[in-house]
Amino acid sequence: MGFTRDELESFRSATVPDLVGPGLRLLFVGINPGLWTAATQTHFAHPGNRFYPALEKAGIITRTIDRGDGMSDDDRAHLLDRGIGITNVVHRTTARASELSADELRAGGAILRSFVRSHRPAVVAVAGITAYRTAFGERKATMGEQPVDFEGSRLWVVPNPSGLNAHETIDSLAMAYAAPAVAAGVIGD
Repeated sequence: MGFTRDELESFRSATVPDLVGPGLRLLFVGINPGLWTAATQTHFAHPGNRFYPALEKAGIITRTIDRGDGMSDDDRAHLLDRGIGITNVVHRTTARASELSADELRAGGAILRSFVRSHRPAVVAVAGITAYRTAFGERKATMGEQPVDFEGSRLWVVPNPSGLNAHETIDSLAMAYAAPAVAAGVIGD
């Protein structure tokens, strides 16, 4: 599947539904949906995004998900059956996360808190340290498990899988994502 620049631009400010179901154990939180994500209605869907390859490498999912074409209903069911959900800090689609204002991130952070209280995952994993620091006013936060819970859930900040985060690899992302998955009971240690 491919899109022209004009086709992608038509998805600016669109939204993508959260992927969440009963038995939620591990909630991954992106910064906001990109244009390709909105076009395919699949979180972390840009062909250069390493989210699904990293999940597969870590054993968090046991099937290949073609992020460029978008998820099938079977792919969504696979994630939900494993207790995995996906949402975003901000739900407005942009070409780049840098288009979001600090106010949008803070407002999204408040909405995320309510979402987590409602869905009660065992673990929340926010993908992106800069966005996390801004959204939650935690300027000194570092990667990894945070010393405080998040609305009753254990909290990790993990690297953003975007291709723009060039120093991360599928292997390093898999290692970072495995820790919250173990804590959530999605995979063994």
